Amino acid sequence: MDAITVENLTKRYAGTLAVDDISFSVPRGGVVGLLGGNGAGKTTTISMLLGLLVPTSGKITVLGHDMAKDRFTALARMNFSSPYIALPSRLSVIENLRVYGHLYNVPKLSRRIEELAEQFNLKALLPRLAGELSAGQKTRVALAKSFINRPEILLLDEPTASLDPDTGDFVRTMLERERAEQKTAILLASHNMAEVERLCDQVLMMKAGRIVDRGAPDELIARYGRDDLEQVFLDIARNPEIAA
Repeated sequence: MDAITVENLTKRYAGTLAVDDISFSVPRGGVVGLLGGNGAGKTTTISMLLGLLVPTSGKITVLGHDMAKDRFTALARMNFSSPYIALPSRLSVIENLRVYGHLYNVPKLSRRIEELAEQFNLKALLPRLAGELSAGQKTRVALAKSFINRPEILLLDEPTASLDPDTGDFVRTMLERERAEQKTAILLASHNMAEVERLCDQVLMMKAGRIVDRGAPDELIARYGRDDLEQVFLDIARNPEIAA
């Protein structure tokens, strides 16, 4: 059984077709990249997977649960991270982790926070207010939060946006380690093509709400006769013949 199965998923707003009849799956322990320009439908897709948006039509199955009927059971086994969604700024780092730990009913929460503080190099940051942290520090805290319940599925929206190269590499290394050790399935929306090449087994290329191509990064690079995935991305984005 795949971790995520999406069948004919559609989201329509008044006059706008944001996601148009897409289907894909994310295997257990696999990393799938969701790529596309601004407005391609990536964030809308992730929002539907999280149950934040109700699909116009189609079906989402997560860990064997139909998200239209039993999403809360699935959500307890998932988590999410995005640098565009801030943690409560007036709470300290440790208070934030405690709040989210209680939301997920994490057993032996103090021990789990200690583990995450060690893994994400957060010990010195635990007493500091989240609103006082740098962008890189906030990203590390947000990722620690996203792993607090040892999720079987992790949804990531631009996890290394605006980070310096060193912090970005730290984040990618942590994702690789957690995937290897915990067999976490990851759906990664990113504009960092080198990151996608490094982390992803499969890539879904979105344009105008549809999946217009898919495959392993090296397969896509070979198919388009390019040197890297960034060139493939540009080909798809700029070619009017590659459309829904």
